[in-house]
Amino acid sequence: QLQASGGGLVQAGGSLRLSCAASERTFGLYNMGWFRQAPGKEREFVAAVSGWSDTGTNYAESVQGRFTISRDNAKNTVYLQMNSLKPEDTAVYYCANRYSSSTSTSQSDYGDWGQGTLVTVSS
Repeated sequence: QLQASGGGLVQAGGSLRLSCAASERTFGLYNMGWFRQAPGKEREFVAAVSGWSDTGTNYAESVQGRFTISRDNAKNTVYLQMNSLKPEDTAVYYCANRYSSSTSTSQSDYGDWGQGTLVTVSS
């Protein structure tokens, strides 16, 4: 089970940090990803961090250099630090897990999904 939190309203240029807490004891074995769905659009990949002992990351081009994904296996939590936010970042953000050591940008590769947290960036 995944529980996302940290969304809210922020002005353009501001920052937010999303958190996703997992209940699995084997959290460290899972590749974790963040996706988002803007109003009227399909859900899209944002960022992912690999599991196991590899801490490789992968980002969508639209967030590269502004967002940072990280994980704390001791806390069973993955984070998404979002800086320099833009109005086009407004969306519901979802976390998801994948039982694999490698990252994936494909939604179909992920198993469990959190309930989503809304991020609204005002101009």
